[in-house]
Amino acid sequence: MQTSSKKESFGEIIRGHTPVLVDFTATWCGPCRMMKPILEQLHQRMGDRVRIIKIDIDQSPAAAQAFNVSSVPTLILFQEGQQKWRQSGVIQAAALERIIEQNTTK
Repeated sequence: MQTSSKKESFGEIIRGHTPVLVDFTATWCGPCRMMKPILEQLHQRMGDRVRIIKIDIDQSPAAAQAFNVSSVPTLILFQEGQQKWRQSGVIQAAALERIIEQNTTK
């Protein structure tokens, strides 16, 4: 959803002050495909107040393993390196916006 001109590592991204919503996904997963337009809508609603990152568990199995992701989609919210919230399954944009606002600092 956001692009950066400089290459940032995953660790650098999640340690930032801006909340980061990570969507652990897979191409073969039907509910994961349902999340794409929801996350686009969330980006339209929140703009630069949140970074949204998708990680394909088949392309990055070490990342999935590091965060104990056993089902997809799994959404994890980070801010300043801390995991603030986590849930598996499809979640609507309005609910995600509330979750981000309730679980992060401005």
